[in-house]
Amino acid sequence: MRLGAAVLGPAGMTPWGDFNDAAILEDDEPAPAAVDIAAIALFLDVVFGYCEGLIPVRGFVDQGQGLDTRPHNIWIPADTSAPQLLATYASWAAREGCAVYVIPGTVAEHGQARAEHVQQIQTVVVDLDAGDIAAKLDHLVRHLGAPSLLVESGGRTAEGVAKLHAWWRLTEPAEGHDVARVAALRGEIADKVGADPHFRSAHQPIRVPGTVYRKHGAARLVAIRSCDPRREVDLAEFAEAVAVMPAMPGIDPASAATPLRDRPSLDAVLTTPVREGAQDGWTRFQGASAAIGHFVRMVHDGRISAEEGWEAICGYNAGCLRPPWSVERLRAEAERLWALHLERNGPPLLRADAPVASVPAHTLGALLDDTSPMPDDLIGPRVLTPGGMLVLGGAPKVGKSDFLINLLVHAAAGAPFLRFTAPRALRVFYLQAEIQYHYLRERLQQLRLDPAVIARARDTLVVTPKLRLLLDEQGVALVAAAIRQAFPDTGPDVICIDPIRNLFDGGPGGEGENDNAAMLFFLQSRVEALRDMIAPEAGVILAHHTKKLSKQQVKDDPFLSLSGASALRGFYTAGMILFRPDEERSERELHLELRNGPALAPLLIDKRGGRWIELDRKGERLVREQIGRKLDAERARRHDVILRLIAEEAEAGRLCTTNAFAAKFENKRGLGGRDTIRDRIGVLATKGYIKFRRDARDLGHPYTSSKNGYLVVQDMLLATGEDAVDPETGEIVPVMVRVLPSHFRCPRSEALLEVENPEVWVLHDPEEAS
Repeated sequence: MRLGAAVLGPAGMTPWGDFNDAAILEDDEPAPAAVDIAAIALFLDVVFGYCEGLIPVRGFVDQGQGLDTRPHNIWIPADTSAPQLLATYASWAAREGCAVYVIPGTVAEHGQARAEHVQQIQTVVVDLDAGDIAAKLDHLVRHLGAPSLLVESGGRTAEGVAKLHAWWRLTEPAEGHDVARVAALRGEIADKVGADPHFRSAHQPIRVPGTVYRKHGAARLVAIRSCDPRREVDLAEFAEAVAVMPAMPGIDPASAATPLRDRPSLDAVLTTPVREGAQDGWTRFQGASAAIGHFVRMVHDGRISAEEGWEAICGYNAGCLRPPWSVERLRAEAERLWALHLERNGPPLLRADAPVASVPAHTLGALLDDTSPMPDDLIGPRVLTPGGMLVLGGAPKVGKSDFLINLLVHAAAGAPFLRFTAPRALRVFYLQAEIQYHYLRERLQQLRLDPAVIARARDTLVVTPKLRLLLDEQGVALVAAAIRQAFPDTGPDVICIDPIRNLFDGGPGGEGENDNAAMLFFLQSRVEALRDMIAPEAGVILAHHTKKLSKQQVKDDPFLSLSGASALRGFYTAGMILFRPDEERSERELHLELRNGPALAPLLIDKRGGRWIELDRKGERLVREQIGRKLDAERARRHDVILRLIAEEAEAGRLCTTNAFAAKFENKRGLGGRDTIRDRIGVLATKGYIKFRRDARDLGHPYTSSKNGYLVVQDMLLATGEDAVDPETGEIVPVMVRVLPSHFRCPRSEALLEVENPEVWVLHDPEEAS
């Protein structure tokens, strides 16, 4: 359910039972101008737009007015009627001198308003009510991002600065255990910036924007300073950001919040039950964090093993948390605190994650005596081995994804690709997060491959459209389920992830791909965990971006250009780097390094005619390469100019022989002397761009004694010297006739031969034909 910006009209209010159950009269006074109805609607959209149930509304008399009335409580449905109902209530409250509050969460029934009654909550709010408000807001924005909604509550600090409510909207409502998690997050943020600690309780009410603040005789509108409902945060990611956010200078989070000053002792933490909703002044999140932190320290110090520590954490969860956390949430919190403890205290003294007997070890003699056959390469020679990992790196737009698609199609068909071979048709699962479905199918349909290759790969290559997920613990489970569905009988031979950046999960610490520890976590706990879960002997291919380095740096050591942490290079079994040595040319170089096999020479490859091919390096220039390219470009320019001039002369009514053309354009248009022009015409004639017309008397031109005749280019038109009237536009235009060739120069013997079919223009340029 999304509230949206509801249209507020003079419709009546439904009876509430405990407030104003009289019928609304037609001539009732309109809402006072002090109430901002649009602000109320916007606030309800941000805070309750995704929620279902009832919104508890509170009407309290602000202090300092000399009024003494009891609070007025109502419950309104969290639907499209909410803005109109709350605006009517706010108008009444403004007349009566009452302030309007809501509990920022929904409940199931009328009369419910305690923490345990809150069923859904879709925002995280911080009340900045003291100290340097601007500095606190800057600290929050720097570490948590700009809030979705920023409200001036109406109060002022001793320095006269407006107090603020900062709201972050979640992508979906928190329910169940996550309601207490949101409340704990609100308390943790308040601890770190010195904000109001009371919002540690899920049922803490807060003022509604668009209503009137009246404390101590002041009358101010609770105003919205800024709002962007589209700015939303994921709860798990936001919790990670809060966890790593440092406390502001001068604030001790351990003692900042009043409800937590008298923390229980360690014995009490480990033995006292903690109920949901902070009913004991100590939330389940705080109790679990304290207990997990204790066992983490014991494992780190070597006093217990990791297995014993995990058993103790699970025991605390089952015995003290009411209700207990899920195993997934418990494991995530344990991993987060373990990572933080390592960061602060260094490597552990002992972490026996596995029994010593389970670590494989072999003597030298046993290895020397083992003469069993080597396992077949998944992609040879030793590019992707069983259980190995291949990383393909390349700059954006270099053709990396297209190259990878072609490699996977051939592997799925068991067909050779360039120098790479597969022993059979491999089962390939391609997890890609860049190309949307329709553009993916378009690209695959445009592949110019052998139909037999396509036919063999139709059912063995499974590709995902662009995914919007992280390869975190939940993402691994989702991908594993998709792979099992794609290959229900036997697991895949190859799992490909493209690219790393779009799916990267650096673990509980939330670090990026530039951090070595985060990269190792992703490779071991996400990529390898996925492979081990599905098919331990499968090969993994990862596509990755490269850094911006100079061409010379890439040539000196191509694999230093891989983006992110250097731990990646030390982890994979094979690497490929695809890059363009010259941005003005289409050729790419493919460099390879293998950990399980001999080095392979770099390949010079290109995509021509829709297919990737390997080029012969013997055709490359070795000396004065740049000057040679400039000369090639100049020759191509002269060829284009000559062809264009021949056509322009014909359009002016003039046909030219080779000598006549060379004489007319000598040292013009940068074509050089007559001999140079004749040589260029000879080259173009041999390649088929220029042909000849021996007899043009039917076109009004005299017979020529030239052995070749007049020059003719493709689609050439000759002006006859007559004019005609265009029947459609009435414009007078010259009459043009097509000039077809009668002879061409044989590219092998250079003899002048008759054209078999003048209507068909045949080129003899090998580059154009390819």
